Amino acid sequence: MASHFEPLKGGGAAVALDEVEISILRSLAVQLLELIGPGEEAIEGQDPLAALFAEGPSEAPSDPALARLFPDAYGGPEADTQDDELLARSAEFRRFTETDLRSRKRDDALAVVRTLDSLNAAGDGGAVLELGPDDCQHWLGALNDLRLTIGTRLDVGDEDENDALYRLPDSDPRKPMVMAYLWLGALQETLVETLMP
Repeated sequence: MASHFEPLKGGGAAVALDEVEISILRSLAVQLLELIGPGEEAIEGQDPLAALFAEGPSEAPSDPALARLFPDAYGGPEADTQDDELLARSAEFRRFTETDLRSRKRDDALAVVRTLDSLNAAGDGGAVLELGPDDCQHWLGALNDLRLTIGTRLDVGDEDENDALYRLPDSDPRKPMVMAYLWLGALQETLVETLMP
C-alpha cells in the first residue's frame, strides 16, 4: 500500500488505488459510519431554524473512540474530573455542538464511500480516484477520523510507546490495524501536502 495523492490541474487531488485499497478504505468508512451512528431524521413541517438549534447529548460518549472523536470542550484528559464548573461547561457546549459535529463527520465518511463507489475500476482491478476541492475536504476529515478511531483502539500514545507497536510481528492480531493506521496517515499527509499552495 504505497498510494499517495498528487495535485490535479485546476485544484483537487488524485490517487491511484488498487482493488484491495479501495475495499479497505470503503470498509473502514462504513465502519466509521456505524460507529458514529445514524443521523436525525428531519420531521416533516419542522421549523428549519428550530432544527438548526436542536439540542444534542450533554454527556461524553462512553466508547473511547467516540470520546476521542467528540472530546470535551473544556478540561481534557488531564483535567480534574471532579471540577463541577468544567463538567457543566463541557456538557453545555456538547449539547449545542455534538449533533452538528456528528452530522459533519457522517457527511465526510459518506463522501468517501460515494466517491469510492463511483470509481470505474481499470482492467487490473484498480482505479484512479480524482477528487475536487470539496471532496478533498471531506476526505481529509474522514481520514483524520479514521486515524483517531484506529489510534484509540490501538492505544496509540507517546512516540516512545509507539515504537513497540510499529515493530509488531506479523503474527500479532493488531498488525493489520497498525498497517492501516500508518497507511491512512500517509494518505492524509500527501493529501494535505497536495492541497497546500
